[in-house]
Amino acid sequence: MKTIKCLMSVVVLVCFAFLFSCKSKGGGSTTTGWSYNDAENGGFEVTENVEQETGPGLVLIEGGKFSMGRVEQDVIHEWNNQPRSVTVSSFYMDETEVRNVDYREYLNWIARVFVDNRAVYRKALPDTLVWRRRLAYNEPYVEYYFRHPAYHQYPVVGVNWLQANDYCLWRTDRVNEKILIEQGYLDYSPTEQKNENNFNTDAYLAGQYTVGVKQKKQTLDGGERDIRMEDGILLPKYRLPTEAEWEYAALSLIGNSVDERIYTRKLYPWTGHFLRNRGDGGKNNPKDSRGRFMANFVRGRGDMMGVAGYLNDNASIPGEVTSYWPNDYGLYCMAGNVSEWVSDVYRPLSLQDGEEFNPYRGNIFTTKERDADGNIVQKDSLGRIIYRNVTDEESMNRDNYKKSDNINFIDGDVRSSILLAGGDSWVDPAEKAGSDRMYRQGKNGKGMTSMVTDHSRVYKGGSWRDRAYWLVPGTRRFLDEKKSTDDLGFRCAMTRVGSPGGNK
Repeated sequence: MKTIKCLMSVVVLVCFAFLFSCKSKGGGSTTTGWSYNDAENGGFEVTENVEQETGPGLVLIEGGKFSMGRVEQDVIHEWNNQPRSVTVSSFYMDETEVRNVDYREYLNWIARVFVDNRAVYRKALPDTLVWRRRLAYNEPYVEYYFRHPAYHQYPVVGVNWLQANDYCLWRTDRVNEKILIEQGYLDYSPTEQKNENNFNTDAYLAGQYTVGVKQKKQTLDGGERDIRMEDGILLPKYRLPTEAEWEYAALSLIGNSVDERIYTRKLYPWTGHFLRNRGDGGKNNPKDSRGRFMANFVRGRGDMMGVAGYLNDNASIPGEVTSYWPNDYGLYCMAGNVSEWVSDVYRPLSLQDGEEFNPYRGNIFTTKERDADGNIVQKDSLGRIIYRNVTDEESMNRDNYKKSDNINFIDGDVRSSILLAGGDSWVDPAEKAGSDRMYRQGKNGKGMTSMVTDHSRVYKGGSWRDRAYWLVPGTRRFLDEKKSTDDLGFRCAMTRVGSPGGNK
């Protein structure tokens, strides 16, 4: 009798363990009890937990809390980077700046695809004339820096903020296209992709792309469908990093902290307050490199690289993107080489106004353009899905935002304006909606003007043309999004989905 009871107990335990394992593996709903991935049960498809693959060229940046902003004396006295504590979620960032060879690959694709729209190619070209100076002979760089193979591994410059964003969109599509080809869902068909009939991730997900489709995913009821984001196959979009993400990645506090205690203060992307390698050993800090600069920058007036025979930073212009030592996240040239675009719109008080979690200024909320039946409209001339700004009526009942364009929120909008049109007298913003703003550019030479506009974008990091002060990650500058320079480049980032550092 005891034996029978023992056997029954074992059977019950085994059944319980089996049922628990099925639920824990996503075999059924823990809230309704109905099973997933069952054709006889409605065919609700659920992909088991999928860890995000690391995209080409990216490095995982584990997020966390840090003190964003100034860490040394504000010698410029702009007071635009007061320190404050914020938290940044985990994300990915390019190991290096985007290189000349990378950008030429992009231009080659544009020239091959948009055969009937050469304006697309011309619009994407970097401005090589940024090398010119009135009293300097830089014509060789105008002619050779972007094109000559000797500069393959050098960071691309002369690219404005808008061009950098277009590159990120293109890179997203090329990476996801290759994933679908390798998974067997698309044919490799470069000759068939012409003009607007090129692969676009959003268009594919919306069912608007049909060129080279090899096979579709089989559904539980015997049908077929395109790959969806719910399948966990496609990667999120490449994009420019936010200012908070860039600064956090540059500081790389994982290298000077134990548990939650930061035991050594950082001024630059490397530990300490020194610009030279102290030769403490380690693969990224070898003793035989003692005394070498950790980045290329202007040491003093007219001193761009040191003395012949001992070129200390070994770069009179930007160096190769893997020059010098990476920081503790494995990112190269987060100080020196070239400054880098970030996605934020510049405001002097960004650090005061921003959110505590993933702070960012520049949101313009959009939605896909749809017809009267709710179907997504056709693609534009570049093969992209058409987006429009969210209307005030669509966001009327929302509490988290009230309009599409939030660039000016509490810093340049009606609520925050001080002097409005109509002389020097103050006007109630509620009575003067739609009038001048504090960051408005004057029309026809009249009205208030400002160097800061809704098109002023932040760029971070020191460059080969800068003094050491700008190597500090907390420093910030701005430039109009349509302009470019010979010491300003960019690198891409990608959102990390799921857990901050992987399921542990």
